[in-house]
Amino acid sequence: LVVCSKGIPQTVATLGLETFLDEAGCKLAFYLHRVSRGVSLSTTCLLSGFQTIKLCPSISRWMDLHIRSPKCIVLCCFLCWVLHFMVNIPIAMYVAGPTNSKNMSMVFVYRYCSSHLSGILFSVTAVIYTFTDGLCLALMVWTSGSMVLVLHRHKQRVQHIRSSRLSPRTSHETRATHTILILVSMFVSFHALAAILSYWITQLQNPSQWLRSISVLVASGFPT
Repeated sequence: LVVCSKGIPQTVATLGLETFLDEAGCKLAFYLHRVSRGVSLSTTCLLSGFQTIKLCPSISRWMDLHIRSPKCIVLCCFLCWVLHFMVNIPIAMYVAGPTNSKNMSMVFVYRYCSSHLSGILFSVTAVIYTFTDGLCLALMVWTSGSMVLVLHRHKQRVQHIRSSRLSPRTSHETRATHTILILVSMFVSFHALAAILSYWITQLQNPSQWLRSISVLVASGFPT
């Protein structure tokens, strides 16, 4: 959903067809993108959180038993969808159809759609999105760091057992650590860079097409 709702309209607009969406289509495309992006962020953090709970021995047993329940995982995913459906309702309010105006100011961020966002609403929306995105990034870094620390300690405990085998293969803990570090690095890098580019575009009076295209490309990087 993240890739299709933003990538396809941007690609069609880049090819020269900029008025292929009406007002309802613009609202739906932007709303689906924001919801799916938020759910992608949240569920990735949930995955990392569940893995951390299963790995960390310091977490209480009752929490471990309850969190492992499939019902709990389904409920958390359902709550993520509901939360982002509600938080992104303002998207449907200020996004409009394509405009014939050549003024590519802050209110006309994309070529195939326009927006009419007041200063107060823009500030409130920006604060909500910044808080939710920042919270997800912080949780992802914390849970990933906890897993890496637990794996490192476990590797040190069993190192004397493996040393007697003289096995040249990389340990399971090392491979898992590399996977976690790659995931969290891509997660934080893509989303942080996308947030910076989005803020930069809103601050420019007349953002260039290549800057907006790069912003869309970076925003689609991690989901891809």
